[in-house]
Amino acid sequence: MTNNDRVVFLDGVRTPFGRAGEKGMYANTRSDDLVVKAMMGMLERNPSLPGERIDDVAIAATTQRGDQGLTLGRTSAILAGLPLSVPGYAIDRMCAGAMTAVTTVAGAVAFGMYDFAIAGGVEHMGHHPMGFDADPNPRFVAEKLVEADALNMGATAERLHDRFPHLTKERSDAFAMGSQLKVEKAYREGNITPDLIPVAIKTPTGWGLATEDEGRRPETTMEGLAGLKTPFRPHGRVTAGNSSPLTDGATVSLIGSENAARSLGLKPKMKLVSFAFAGVQPEVMGIGPIPSTEKALAKAGLRIDDIGLFELNEAFAVQVLSLLDHFGIADDDPRVNPYGGAISIGHPLASSGVRLMIQLARQFEQRPDVRYGLTAMCIGLGQGGSVIWENPHFDGKRK
Repeated sequence: MTNNDRVVFLDGVRTPFGRAGEKGMYANTRSDDLVVKAMMGMLERNPSLPGERIDDVAIAATTQRGDQGLTLGRTSAILAGLPLSVPGYAIDRMCAGAMTAVTTVAGAVAFGMYDFAIAGGVEHMGHHPMGFDADPNPRFVAEKLVEADALNMGATAERLHDRFPHLTKERSDAFAMGSQLKVEKAYREGNITPDLIPVAIKTPTGWGLATEDEGRRPETTMEGLAGLKTPFRPHGRVTAGNSSPLTDGATVSLIGSENAARSLGLKPKMKLVSFAFAGVQPEVMGIGPIPSTEKALAKAGLRIDDIGLFELNEAFAVQVLSLLDHFGIADDDPRVNPYGGAISIGHPLASSGVRLMIQLARQFEQRPDVRYGLTAMCIGLGQGGSVIWENPHFDGKRK
């Protein structure tokens, strides 16, 4: 690859996200069918890309069993109708699975080995609850490598409140209500549905079509949030209202070389600048995006003030607030999650990293005054992941 070539995000789509469980819209839908449907939708949106030009397919899932097993990247590529010459593989970094799929194939593109690759993730939390059938090594707890509740994500969020008492439940609730309102505004203004691939679903009354995210709660009020139970600790601060719900859904993206894309008439939606992953104490995994963002900024030679848009995964409101506080950013800064986030849309674990990228890419189109954007998320077992992107529509007037 020549020195003036870049790794670019060419497109990204996702299924509507559904509530996990027997009453959710995907209760009777296979997990792999969700990612196949998303992949087919993205390929249809990019007819100038011959299937045989795709060098690899990386699909993430946190629970790789049942309809999320059997090397998802390969099986979903075949089911989506790609040529049998296109290889694929599965990947797991819990919540950052899709993000890691993107950065992994991006490395191959940067090294000149790939021209194009598909990267994404899927999680059917109704079929595969987080940690289901896992067998953590007993040494983790017996030898005090981690605390027992480090494997409970809600408990780790409560520990963030303990560590940062100024991050109150009221602040978390206010951020959560803001997420609900911003998502509804984004829907009204047509900023969400263009990147959703409808999915046929089987319901008790017959066949239907999933066209929107199912878990939104626009009627949310501060009074309602204040009265919710705290399931992870008596008199705690983490509730169903200021956390992401259990969700089913899939995302896929098209990553490639800028020069190869240009040869096919494909226009980049984002340019990759840098990325980083970092480890922290599993007991406070929510602070993971802080060191990963610091690393990504350092690798790019940028400062936090250079970032004009932030897409932060709202696993828990307190987790986002800890990052904002660290970098001196206000809870309601308009640069942060302009379309809302996972508290309203949902967080189907391994798929969410690309959902952040899809939203940032659309915001870049609308904001030529912004040069750089950040997608970042906390990751179970004490990690964080951050990716910095450059806006190809930047007009040079501001950063």
